[in-house]
Amino acid sequence: MKHSPLVQGLIDAFTCLPGVGPRSAQRMAYHLLERNREGGGHLAEALTSAMEGVRQCSRCRNFAERDLCPICLDSRRDQSQVCVVSSPADVLAIEHSGEYRGRYFVLLGQLSPIDGMGPRQIGLDQLEQQIQAGDISEIILATGTTVEGEATAHYILEMVHGTAVTVSRIAQGVPMGGDLEFVDGATLAHAFRGRRPV
Repeated sequence: MKHSPLVQGLIDAFTCLPGVGPRSAQRMAYHLLERNREGGGHLAEALTSAMEGVRQCSRCRNFAERDLCPICLDSRRDQSQVCVVSSPADVLAIEHSGEYRGRYFVLLGQLSPIDGMGPRQIGLDQLEQQIQAGDISEIILATGTTVEGEATAHYILEMVHGTAVTVSRIAQGVPMGGDLEFVDGATLAHAFRGRRPV
């Protein structure tokens, strides 16, 4: 049995989401059409509003509804300290810690030539302009420990070389409350290399 064009269009639209295949998309479409048309309408309105109203902050590239995001507009934050992260989700995670009071630069990806993600695609030219303008005194690298994350961190380190900007990398290793017996060897090795005096 084939779906009607409108039903098939709805199913196809859901498959654009990460981790949603045709069967999951069909379940979602059927749920909205059978049991929650009001929720479907609300979802459509929210999607339209977000797609039209959310853009990138002109300074840090985080999600924003104006030219600058709320973090960049906050005068109580240290505007010269920049934490470089891969995605807006990373900003949210760091903000939940309550420990960081600087601003961010969101790459919206990581260097990955095989995926067509070069320095310009992740905004490193924009970050370099901010460094050259003298707006930044410290960069904190908070990219992941994947090959792409490490390559991105190394590229930024090379980009900053020869300037007065200090560069640090967030510590990585054993999680709080974790038992060593359950931590993998690579993570433990990284934790030992990153140890500091107490």
